[in-house]
Amino acid sequence: MKTTNFKLVFGSFLILFFICSCKNGTKTENTVKPVVSETKTETVKKGQAFIEDDGSTANVLQIAIGSPDHTTLVAAVQAAELENALVNAGPLMVFAPTNEAFDALPEGTVEGLLKPENKGDLAHILKHHVTPGNYSKDFLKNFKKLGQASDKNAMVEVKGDDVYVGGAKIIASIPAGNGIVHVVDKVILPPSE
Repeated sequence: MKTTNFKLVFGSFLILFFICSCKNGTKTENTVKPVVSETKTETVKKGQAFIEDDGSTANVLQIAIGSPDHTTLVAAVQAAELENALVNAGPLMVFAPTNEAFDALPEGTVEGLLKPENKGDLAHILKHHVTPGNYSKDFLKNFKKLGQASDKNAMVEVKGDDVYVGGAKIIASIPAGNGIVHVVDKVILPPSE
């Protein structure tokens, strides 16, 4: 009888303990509370490109953003609003012209393309620097041409150990979480009709 009473009293205390701990413990809510802004004049950018993620391998856009040699390319991508396209799962090969490559264009070209009214032309040129796949520089030696995201082809040329895509020499290659970035020494312009 004493054992039964003890079990009953002990069981009651356990139940009381669990009930109290549920009521008095810290609450963890898994709900998302909307953020309300009273006056906001800046445009909120949406999409995968604007999600912060410190734990995964950098994607092709993050590599460009982190490179001091690609600030003009990043500015162009932002002006053309192509950030989300460069963070897709891919795989993507991005042929990334350096700042010097953009500087080699005729004077005023970059400034003109960055104007809002030229956004479509800028996007077309930038898409000509992207192709599906994740191929090393050496593997690209097996190609004669690449189908670019601009719906145009870029010719591949091999000169010794050097590989040229659309006339631009690959000077470095950086693996990315969603493909590869091939740094090039020239802006690859789509062929005219």
